[in-house]
Amino acid sequence: MWKPACRLPANARRGRIGRPWGSSERRSFSRSPGILSRQPPTSGHAARAQVEQEKRRKEKEKAILNAQHSVVDGHNIKWTETERIVYAGATLPGEKKDTTLPFPASYSPQYVEACWYQWWEKKGFFSPELHSSLPHAVDQSFSMCIPPPNVTGSLHLGHALTVAIQDALVRWRRMQGHKVLWVPGCDHAGIATQSVVERRLLWERGRRRQDYSREEFLQEVWNWKNEKGDEIYHQLRKLGASLDWSRACFTMDPDFSSAVTEAFVRLCDSGLVYRSEGLVNWSCALGSAISDIEVDMLELRGRTLLSIPGYEQKVEFGSMVTFSYPLEGQDGEISVSTTRPETMMGDVAIAVHPDDPRYQALHGRECRHPFTGRLMPVVTDTVVDMSVGTGAVKVTPAHDQTDFLLSQRHSLPRITVIGEDGTMTSSCGPWLEGVKRFEARERVLEALVEKQMFKGKMEHPMALPVCSRSGDVIEPLLKKQWFLRCGEMAKKAVQAVDDGELELIPHLHHKTWRNWLSSISDWCISRQLWWGHQIPAYRVSFPGSTDADTEQWVWGKSEAEASERAAAKFGVTPDAITLTRDPDVLDTWFSSALFPFAMLGWPQKTADLQQFYPNSLLETGSDLIFFWVARMVMLGTELTGQLPFRQVLLHSLVRDKHGRKMSKSLGNVIDPLDVISGVSLQRLQEKVKEGNLDPRETAVAMEAQVRQHPRGKAGISGPLRACSLCPLSVPQRRDFPSGIPECGTDALRFALCSYKAQGEDISLSVSQVLSSRHFCNKMWQTVRFALGVLEPRDVELLLLAETVPVSSVDRWLCSRMYSTVQQCERGFENYDLLSVTSALYSFWVHNLCDVYLECIKPLLGQQGAETAEQRVTARSVLFHCLTITLSLLAPFMPFLTEELWQRLQPHAGGKSAVVTSLCLQPYPRSSQLTHWYFPQEEADFPFVQDVIRVARTLRSQCCMTKAKPDMWVVCAPNQAEVLLQYSSAVQILSRISRLHLHCPEGCGTTPSALQAPPLPYTGAVGVVDHTCKVHLSVQGNVGTDKQSAQLSQRRQKLLSKLEQLQSRTRMPHYAERVPQRVRQETENRVSCGLDENWRNKCQIKT
Repeated sequence: MWKPACRLPANARRGRIGRPWGSSERRSFSRSPGILSRQPPTSGHAARAQVEQEKRRKEKEKAILNAQHSVVDGHNIKWTETERIVYAGATLPGEKKDTTLPFPASYSPQYVEACWYQWWEKKGFFSPELHSSLPHAVDQSFSMCIPPPNVTGSLHLGHALTVAIQDALVRWRRMQGHKVLWVPGCDHAGIATQSVVERRLLWERGRRRQDYSREEFLQEVWNWKNEKGDEIYHQLRKLGASLDWSRACFTMDPDFSSAVTEAFVRLCDSGLVYRSEGLVNWSCALGSAISDIEVDMLELRGRTLLSIPGYEQKVEFGSMVTFSYPLEGQDGEISVSTTRPETMMGDVAIAVHPDDPRYQALHGRECRHPFTGRLMPVVTDTVVDMSVGTGAVKVTPAHDQTDFLLSQRHSLPRITVIGEDGTMTSSCGPWLEGVKRFEARERVLEALVEKQMFKGKMEHPMALPVCSRSGDVIEPLLKKQWFLRCGEMAKKAVQAVDDGELELIPHLHHKTWRNWLSSISDWCISRQLWWGHQIPAYRVSFPGSTDADTEQWVWGKSEAEASERAAAKFGVTPDAITLTRDPDVLDTWFSSALFPFAMLGWPQKTADLQQFYPNSLLETGSDLIFFWVARMVMLGTELTGQLPFRQVLLHSLVRDKHGRKMSKSLGNVIDPLDVISGVSLQRLQEKVKEGNLDPRETAVAMEAQVRQHPRGKAGISGPLRACSLCPLSVPQRRDFPSGIPECGTDALRFALCSYKAQGEDISLSVSQVLSSRHFCNKMWQTVRFALGVLEPRDVELLLLAETVPVSSVDRWLCSRMYSTVQQCERGFENYDLLSVTSALYSFWVHNLCDVYLECIKPLLGQQGAETAEQRVTARSVLFHCLTITLSLLAPFMPFLTEELWQRLQPHAGGKSAVVTSLCLQPYPRSSQLTHWYFPQEEADFPFVQDVIRVARTLRSQCCMTKAKPDMWVVCAPNQAEVLLQYSSAVQILSRISRLHLHCPEGCGTTPSALQAPPLPYTGAVGVVDHTCKVHLSVQGNVGTDKQSAQLSQRRQKLLSKLEQLQSRTRMPHYAERVPQRVRQETENRVSCGLDENWRNKCQIKT
């Protein structure tokens, strides 16, 4: 999957194969949304946004270039290769892992992830049939399909993001008690698979596809698929995807192929599929039409030499040639400009604007073609932009989409001058026939110079369409193909979003959806391949017929059905006709568009189709909104009468840490399995060599130096991919000088879900995944500590409903647990996984570990009977907070949470539910924890934490490592009451011996419990806020002198930063030119800086 073919794209690619319209090519046509572009006219706001985006891109490129000798990702990553702990239990495949073995001292992904997935899969935990046995089952279903990856490839981080998001949502719904179906699938990937097998046969046997019969070649493809095709499924299992493997679907399976045939026949019967002549994206190297998404637009700044398949010498692009056509019957000429002079052999007219005064006298006149002698009329059309170039445009209908449309309006002929193999046709004359198109370009230029018609050549920025599979330049060719009418289906798709029947999330895609579908072209659905769904259409011929040019077609689910249709259509017996099946196959996107219902057994009325269609949700990358999502909506509505899903969740693209698109040729594609298991730099570079790249691209990915284009020059040189995909090539050895550390599946999934998936693209670095691995280790050590304090089991823990927190810290933590569950509920309901992961990380690290565990350690170490009840309560609170948080984290970290939850379960006692798997436990609900909600404690404790933070800062500044000084807090009475309530926590976390509270006179009623000694004359002083100061007693003046010097130095640095920030806000037109997001961020930084400066000033004075 992953690519369409409409007629030659009329969207905003600027992509007339080197002949962009309007100002970008000095042609004279204005941009008309209906003809040239699917994009609406750019507004002033949109133009400013584009300028800002381009500015940010250039700044990012400059930063990468300037950083080429600085510290890179691998040096920023603080990690050492530790001993990998391996699970050594005697567990057979599919059996439950033995969690009674000793708890390892440190977290090891390899140990944790062993055995669990095989057990889940064997037990059928991912099957909807298990739903009825769940005690918390509800009468709701949830269904979703995975965007089927190509059978040829391996998963990259973009796929991993999709899996991480989808599996989190699926596991969440399953734990809520929904009947969940998540279907895995794999796409046959017509062009990609055929290309891979052809290369393999050429390398291994020295034979080309044409050396085999079609049946023999297809058998070779099936052999390759059976050998390599399961790698994708292995990777999905490794990522922990809870897919129902019993329903796995391959788009070339017999049942799915029958669905594709049924769809084509129905669409033909309804008149939506038709055969016609039209322009398509043609890859001469592949010998096939290809889809829009298989076309890479290569942005050229000017004259550029590129290596093209089939040419020994590099070919020049990015130049504009101007030449003239002589007028017939009078003196004079008309000059035109083009980036493709070889196509002039197919010119049939000159177009001018009817109101252009320069050509008023030439309307209806003719020009003589200098090489073919063909007369070309001067036609008038309002689409011509007379302000661009000479105001006159050459018209080549057979090799340009806009010219093709113009030829329809003016009844112009269409002359094909470039053939399927990329050579010039006989229409060009003997001197060019059989010559390669780019070699013919040079011959044409030489002939123009000889005839004195050449007017000049200049550098010209352009967008060159290149085949992503072969690297060949795309050629628009006029071919008879099968097309799907999209107009009416597109209107229904737009209406579905406008009426709220279909929701696109985030909603910012609504406008793009409407604009693109409102001007959609018909879709070319045929491909000149052998691998794929052969089109079930048959050409009808009659014995003795000599009219070879006339085509008569019928279609059917089988040849027998097609024969009956043909006999009925032409009023003859089946024996009187001969049927020849179309050798072409259907576009891969056509079958992919059927996936939401074909995977459920359509067109048969299966139980799955009736229960799980329409799907509840589609989650995929935002780059597929048109190529896949829109087509599923159109075909699903047309063929089933229902939308294929109710909601579409679109996530952003994953880029590398520099913000570049991930590409094999840049060497920045990261295999998720390498992040999970770790990989050396040597192995990373071996993978580049194994990646079927051109040798030049391999060199770029592995060894090429970062280069910057010369100032003032538009051209760029070097390998095709090096200049096409990015002006920068950062080698792997710079990004990963020590390879990639072992991070584990849970850390990767958690890191991917910890980004704002809906919005700007995600720039992911391995160091961020490693941070999530550190979080995994934090969880591991926390549970390890808890298992120690939960022993011995002589006193049973309290049930959750019976656990009533007593101490202030208990109440605060329980209330934070309640609020965290609420945040998770809201985040999942709104598909805001960032807020969920942030809430869970904050609770575990900052609330549970940093505060609560430190506070209860002294209590749990006591043995007296007077604290026995407090110890039971603290142990119960700790146990329930751990099990609840593990349940909340389970959708993101399935392996680690299962391991830790299973080890905690024996401490739940006989009152707990039957232990199965965490993935089948009820997802925590805030309604179960209402007795844990204490809003006042949550409101008060941040002040306590501020006091502790200031105290710890003072200790650090005064170099106190072991000493436990007395601490005085001068504060308002209400603040003193809060500190009294949490005095034990303040003492423990601040590491002080005694806490003294002092309320100045005139501040209100002082709590009666306050009997503080006088403030010390010397010591360290810190400011919490305008009414609260912290004093630490310090022996001597050494600490205070050092503190004063540090504060003064910090204040100077802070004032310098503040001046820099404030100077930005005083720039001219700051409010108009700087985005709101950036302005708000700057204001927040200034506010925080001013607040910190005030605190430092107060401390220095004190």
